[in-house]
Amino acid sequence: MMLEREEYVEQAYFFQVLRERQQQNLSTQDLLRTVREELLSTTRLPMAVDFLRTELRHSGTFAPAMAKLAHYFTPFQTFVIAEAERERGRFDFTVALQILEREARYRADGATRQGIFLYQFECLSRNRLGYDKGLDAVAGDPIFDDAWREWIATVRRQVGLVDIADMIYVRSAHYVNVRQRQGLDLAGPEKPVLFGEKEGKIALANRRRDPLLLFSALERHLNYPQVPRPKPMDESRLLLPT
Repeated sequence: MMLEREEYVEQAYFFQVLRERQQQNLSTQDLLRTVREELLSTTRLPMAVDFLRTELRHSGTFAPAMAKLAHYFTPFQTFVIAEAERERGRFDFTVALQILEREARYRADGATRQGIFLYQFECLSRNRLGYDKGLDAVAGDPIFDDAWREWIATVRRQVGLVDIADMIYVRSAHYVNVRQRQGLDLAGPEKPVLFGEKEGKIALANRRRDPLLLFSALERHLNYPQVPRPKPMDESRLLLPT
C-alpha cells in the first residue's frame, strides 16, 4: 500500500535526523525518543517509532522491527537497514540512512516507477548489496504492478548474464518505435512497455558500457535522486605509528 505524501515527508526527516545526530553522545533509545517528539503527530510515523524503540530493547537492531511493520516500511527499506546492521558487513549505516532519506524525499516529490526501480537498482549495484535478495526486496515495493514485478524477477535471474541496458532497452517505447519504423516484428511475445522513449534512447546509447555511466545518464535525465556513494576506507587509520 502506498502511503500519503506527508508520511514520506516525515520519513525523509526521520532518516535525515537519525543520520545527522547519530554521532551525538546519545543512546539510540534517547535519540529515537527525541526525534519522535519532532514528528508530525497526524502521521503514522510516531507510532512506528514507538514500535521500533520497543523492539530495539529486545533485538538491538532496527531491521526485524521494520519487517514487522511491512504495511509501513517497504521491503527495500528493511533490506537496506538489515544489510547495514550485519555484523560482518561493510555497508555503512550512515549511507543506508542517506539512501532511505533520499528515496523518501523523492517519493514525497512524486516518484515514478521507473525512477524508483533505477534508484534502488543503482543502490544495490554501487554498494554491492547483492542482487538476489536485493531485487526480491525491490519487487515487493507497492509502487510496482504485476508487469513490473514479473520484469524485476527476470532481471534478478539474468543480471550478470545480460546487460542491464539491454534489459531496459527492449522494454522501452523507443525499442517498439524503432522496430515499427524498420517494419520488424517485436522479438518474442509482446510484453508491456515499462520505460519511455527517453529511457530507451539512453539505454541504447549505453549498451556494453560501464553500468555506472548508464545510471549517471538516467539520473540526469529522469531526475531521480543521486545515489549516495560509499565512502572510501581511510587506510591511514590502519597504519601503525612510526
